Order: sequence, then structure tokens, then C-alpha cells
Amino acid sequence: MYERKIPVDLTCGIKLAMEAIGGKWKSCILFDLREGPHRPSELMKFYPDANQRVINQQLKELTDFGLIEKKIYAELPPHSEYSLTTAGRSVLPILDLLNEWGDSIRPMMKQVFGEQER
Repeated sequence: MYERKIPVDLTCGIKLAMEAIGGKWKSCILFDLREGPHRPSELMKFYPDANQRVINQQLKELTDFGLIEKKIYAELPPHSEYSLTTAGRSVLPILDLLNEWGDSIRPMMKQVFGEQER
């Protein structure tokens, strides 16, 4: 099993929150699961810039933290879906505020980074 080199600081709420939802894709995954369960392949299509291994790792971490759950269907062909847990739904208002804040600083970020094509 993976052993952390730097232990998690359990005394700081911000560090705990960032451990749970920090990372390039975790908050996006949580934000997109608000609409309902998604299969891993659907989530991969939402983030074409993301590496599949990274998405799988972040899904595992979100599952380990109890923010999402994975349901495996025992049928042929087998498939799985991820959905939000109660704890995962509790972070959505915070993500909504982060989204609004990000929208509000977009003009400033365009000055910093320039117009980038997507």
C-alpha cells in the first residue's frame, strides 16, 4: 500500500479540504456528477485534455474520501458508475462559489495568460 512521505495535517481544515477536492480534475468530477451517475468512459469524454490514468486515480481518491461511490453492475458486459455521496453533495455549494469566483476573474486571467485557443 502507498505510504505518504508527508503526513496529512488533520488540524487544518483548509489542508483537509484541499486533500479531498484539490487536484486538477477532482472538483470538475464532483461538479459534473451533480447531474447524476456517470460511467468512467463518460467522465473521460468530459475531459479530453486529461490522462486516463490521472482521472482513474482521482476517481479512486474521491471514492476513498467518501465523496463519490462506485457501483459495479454484475452483467455482461460488466460496467460501473460513479455517483455523489451525501458528503460529495455537501461540497457542491462550495464548488458553485468557486465557479462564480472563477467566472468573475476571467478578464484578469485573460490579461495574465492571454487569449488561449481551446
